[in-house]
Order: sequence, then structure tokens, then C-alpha cells
Amino acid sequence: MNRFASTIARGIARVTESALGPYQSAVVRIGLAATWLLFLLREYPHRLEMYGPDAPWSWDLARQLVANNHAFTVLLWSDGRVWFETVYAVAVLSAALLLVGWRTRAMSVVFMIGVLSLQNRSVFIGDGGDNVLHLMAIYLVFTRCAQVWSLDARRERLVREAYARGEWAGSDRAGPLLWSGLGTVLAVATGAGRIDGGFLGGWLTVFWVLWAVQGLWWAAGRLARTQEPRVLLDVVGNLVHNATLMIIMAEACLIYATAGWYKIQGSRWQDGTAVYYPLHLQSFSPWPALSDLMSAHGTIVMLMTYGTVAAQVAFPFTLFNRRVKNVLLAVMMTEHAVIAVVLGLPFFSLAMIAADSVFLPTSFLRYLGGRAARVRDRLFPGGGRSVPGPREPGPDASEEAAQPHVGFTA
Repeated sequence: MNRFASTIARGIARVTESALGPYQSAVVRIGLAATWLLFLLREYPHRLEMYGPDAPWSWDLARQLVANNHAFTVLLWSDGRVWFETVYAVAVLSAALLLVGWRTRAMSVVFMIGVLSLQNRSVFIGDGGDNVLHLMAIYLVFTRCAQVWSLDARRERLVREAYARGEWAGSDRAGPLLWSGLGTVLAVATGAGRIDGGFLGGWLTVFWVLWAVQGLWWAAGRLARTQEPRVLLDVVGNLVHNATLMIIMAEACLIYATAGWYKIQGSRWQDGTAVYYPLHLQSFSPWPALSDLMSAHGTIVMLMTYGTVAAQVAFPFTLFNRRVKNVLLAVMMTEHAVIAVVLGLPFFSLAMIAADSVFLPTSFLRYLGGRAARVRDRLFPGGGRSVPGPREPGPDASEEAAQPHVGFTA
């Protein structure tokens, strides 16, 4: 009984004292932001026909649909060209800033707004990757995804180093200015009645709560006379982060499990010929010669068909064995890479690979981070040291908590 109680106590301490999966959450952040940014840049010449005033799904039709399903999009605040260009530019900028991890808490919210606004403006454009990006953009808001591989982590490190040397690290001006600016925009939108209140306040309540929590986080780190408020907020933040990380994992497993079980019910998947047909659809054949080569042998088509179903159905169960999980995860990511090239669905594949990255082993990610740092140092000598990963809670945790925090970061 004592052993069981101690195990429970250690588990509670682990999920409250640290945000788990710092490298995994960073890779998910980078992958999702890169996917959305590349998509927006590629579709820039066609933006007006996809989401803007020239879209076949007209502004009036979109407004009627949103009035019924209460989806969130700022593009319906105005049907003007200037407003659309502004929203599109902010979506591009927020994706780029989230990618590098600058003011991640604020940028994750702006990034989510950009994703929801564009996707909910024209709901019939896109593929399964858009659904993944839609959900993950919401989840990302509740994660502490900038603990490593971000400008926020670098800034936190510089503050700690300056504090250790007894130097003044300077005041954080950009964070409060950004917070005040976003609060002003939110207040104007609220006063104009642009944000749907809905059930329990809906998105209006969500945005105000996120804005208030951000201010409270900064105040606890800068103005509180004791460290108890900041420690309490850290515990709550860690719990929310860890719970959201579990939701992301569950979402990925649900996607694969449902896709696999639905495939089993299809006759083409049962007879092993399903993969053949998309390879010969003009819309999914950017490289006809490659598609013909892959579908030339019936045995190969059958193996790919049955292998796809088996991998998707088995993936959730492999999480109980780390080695098997890692092997199957590599297979799934390779499959998505093949889909990106052969079927011409790069952004769907990138979104799925980004979601799958939550299962990558920490040792592998640290290895990749080290290799990337060495390449960077060769290309840009003296450009700065790599950002170390977060320390595990230990005897010096209270000492670290007594150090000043930058705020408005991970």
C-alpha cells in the first residue's frame, strides 16, 4: 500500500512540477506553423478565389452558414478587400512568429484565429489535413510549446545568465505592449459586437479569459512580492499542458483507428486493390510515370493496401511497447511522405507528420537538435549558443523559482 501511495505521489509531482514532452510539443508547434505558413505562401496568388471576395462560396453564403453553426471567423466582419488582405497578412506573420517561437503564448492565439478565420470562411476548400490543422491549432494554445527551440527559450536563458552574473537583464517592453495592443483590439471588437457570445459567452469569453490569464501570469512573475502566485500558476499551466498533450495523442490515435476500421469495411480494401485507384486519378497524379510504376505489379498494390490498413489499426495498440511504436511511427511518417509526393498532398502529409511528432522519442529529438545546432554553428560561427532543454525538477527547483521570469513566453 505504501509503495502504491508513493507511486501515485511521484506521478502527481511529475505532472505538476514540469511540462512534459518539451521537445515533442516544440516539434508539433514548428511542424504546424511551417505547414500553415507554406500553405498560405503557396496559395497567395489564389487567395482571393479561395477565401476572399472572389470566392465561389460567397460572403453572404458564408455568413448564413456561420450564423447557423456559430463557427468563428473574423473575415465575416467585413467583405472589403482591405480587411481580407489584412487578415491574410496577419495569418502569415503569426505563423512565421510561432514557427520561431517569439511571444509564443500570444502568437499561438493569433495563429489559431488565422487558421479558424480562413478555414471557416470557405468550408468546402481543403482536405483532411485542414481538419487536423484546425484541431491542433486550438490545442496548441493550451500547451507550453516554447520551452526549447524558440526565441522565448533563448530570452529566458539570457535572463537567467544575467541574473547569475548579478547583472540587470533589462525590462520586458515588447510583451506588455503586445498584450495591451491585443487587449485594445479585443475591446474594440467586443464593443462593436463582432464576436459571437453564444453559449456561456462562446469565443468572446475564451478570448477574454486567455487575455486576462496572460496578464495575470506576467503580474505574478513581476509584481508579486512572493513566489507563491507564480508557483501556483506554473502548476496550473503544467497540468493544462500535460492534459492537452494527452488529448493530442488521443486525437492522433483516434484518427488512425477510425481511418483503419472504416477501411476494413470497404470492399476494395478487403480485396487489396484500393491503393490502385487513387494512383490513376488525374487529380492525384502529379507524377503519372511514378504512379504507373507503383501500380504496375498487383503484389505491390496488395501489400501497400493491406499494410496501410494494418498499420493504422495497430498504431494505437503499439503505444504500450516503445520499440514497436517507434518502428511503426517511422512507417507511418514514411507513408505520409510517399503520399505527399505520389498523390500530390504535401500539406495533408505535413499536418499528419506534425501531429505524429508528439510520439517521437526524446533522445531522437535531442539528437536532431544537436545536429541542427552544429550545422547552424558551421554556417553562422559565433551566432549564439544552442538553447538547452528544461531541467528536470530537483532539489534546486525552489532556487530556480526565486529567479526573475520574463513573462509572455513559454
